[in-house]
Amino acid sequence: MPYEVKSLNEECGIFGIWGHSDAAQITYFGLHSLQHRGQEGAGIVANDGGKLNGYRGLGLLSEVFKDDRLLLSLQGSAAIGHVRYATCGNGSVDNIQPFLFNFSNNSYALAHNGNLTNAKSLRKELEQGGAIFHSNSDTEILMHLIRRSKQPTFIEQLKESLRAVKGGFAYLLLTETSMIAALDPNAFRPLAIGQMKTGAYVIASETCALEVVGATFVRDVEPGEVIIIDDNGYHIEKYTEDTQYAICAMEYIYFARPDSNIAGVNVHTARKNMGKRLAQEAPVAADMVVGVPNSSLSAASGYAEASGIPYEMGLVKSQYIARTFIQPTQELREQGVRMKLSAVRGVVEGKRIIMVDDSIVRGTTSRRIVQLLKEAGAKEVHVRIASPPLRFPCFYGIDIQTRKELIAANHSVAEIEQLITADSLSFLSEQGLIDAIGLNFDAPYSGLCMAYFNGDYPTPLYDYAEQYQASLREKISFA
Repeated sequence: MPYEVKSLNEECGIFGIWGHSDAAQITYFGLHSLQHRGQEGAGIVANDGGKLNGYRGLGLLSEVFKDDRLLLSLQGSAAIGHVRYATCGNGSVDNIQPFLFNFSNNSYALAHNGNLTNAKSLRKELEQGGAIFHSNSDTEILMHLIRRSKQPTFIEQLKESLRAVKGGFAYLLLTETSMIAALDPNAFRPLAIGQMKTGAYVIASETCALEVVGATFVRDVEPGEVIIIDDNGYHIEKYTEDTQYAICAMEYIYFARPDSNIAGVNVHTARKNMGKRLAQEAPVAADMVVGVPNSSLSAASGYAEASGIPYEMGLVKSQYIARTFIQPTQELREQGVRMKLSAVRGVVEGKRIIMVDDSIVRGTTSRRIVQLLKEAGAKEVHVRIASPPLRFPCFYGIDIQTRKELIAANHSVAEIEQLITADSLSFLSEQGLIDAIGLNFDAPYSGLCMAYFNGDYPTPLYDYAEQYQASLREKISFA
């Protein structure tokens, strides 16, 4: 295999606050709780009496703001922040958000979570009209659309621009007089509003960030909404009525923290339900259930509870391993996996193991974990995956945009079972996943986006249509 396999990555996390004397510091704490959503870069922009000032850099939040003076320099009672994974744009500091725009008459800061499916076409059109881009991220497109709009007010300009962009997006804007949030018509990405005891309003990608800063949940931002927060409080406007819930199923399966709630559903509870349903759909005789740390532990506990088979800590994850980079040899890659994950020989030796994981992407990591357990003396390793097979790319903000990266795109479950050297392999059914999450919106798949599993995309793919068709013809091999 020519490179180290990466896991699924969600594009980023956003956080904003209005009406707090330590806005930048509160934003830092909020972003820290969203660090799982982005580890490649971070930034904060603060509003100090109408003057916007920001700082951004590459790396983890703590690396970017390791000098305390940087945070202290961001004075003001409002701020927005961003932690980033790259799905669109490269790893340059120019692509780190929030973007800060200083025009002759106004200043704005902009942060974005998601991916636009018509970004390439819009960028070409804007550049032909004279627009100059300072990054290759699709986030900058929105501000160019706003500046081009002939609508009489900024809010109307924003609404017109939001109707022009397509795909998955959760935006946070900081102006000289307000903080504004907007969500795409399908609510692919979560966005929640909270309020602190001081009266300050908070907006965050996940409710766990509200808890961390002591804010009480107020409501979710709903599809097609624009939320405007200023010194008078918040009010809600709509930029489109053409909305339909299609929340990213991978938020519940993998991305979100277990202590977050999305559309009223607790993530841990949803994952535990996935494990329970998986135990009903794919039972197997075994001595213990073992979860792959950390996102699969909830599903593993659900599987154990429903099956009556004891849950044990057969795998331990090191808490001190940060990002790992490309390793030059297979031997060093294997060593990298052992640094991050260890099998507990005293627990698994001589036992029949049910290994519960949340998903399989390329399959190489699953094979290595199975081998770790068997090398530690496990008698059998039965793999149970608490989601359906990932067979199709995502174009709404997950960095899997080709089927070449998905083992289930070109291999049957029986073939994958052999490739990862498992004694048996089963995936959760699509209906099992839908029932386990239990959204029950009046929309296809009860309000979930299930495109990764069945190719049924809830929106047109626009610029990605040809890429998608090409991906259907791709064949991958397991290495």
